Amino acid sequence: MNHAKVIGHARSTVKHPSFEGQRLVVTQPLDMKNECDGPPLIAVDPLGSRVGDMVMICADGNAAREVLNNKNTPARWVITGLIDPKKD
Repeated sequence: MNHAKVIGHARSTVKHPSFEGQRLVVTQPLDMKNECDGPPLIAVDPLGSRVGDMVMICADGNAAREVLNNKNTPARWVITGLIDPKKD
């Protein structure tokens, strides 16, 4: 499980049937200092996150299959939590 920032939305006219009706977002993985940690990733978003939100992403295939209710989904990354903003 990693934390990331939602930086955009992904749209596709042709996609795997398991993605029908699902939101796909572009996330930027972050390190402990909230700096970029690798390339952006596309994740399934069952929680309705928005651009700028900090989220938890999971690469567990079982989580993706459970969220999409499809044992043959090619999804790898799934948003599993929204991180509340830090209040000073």
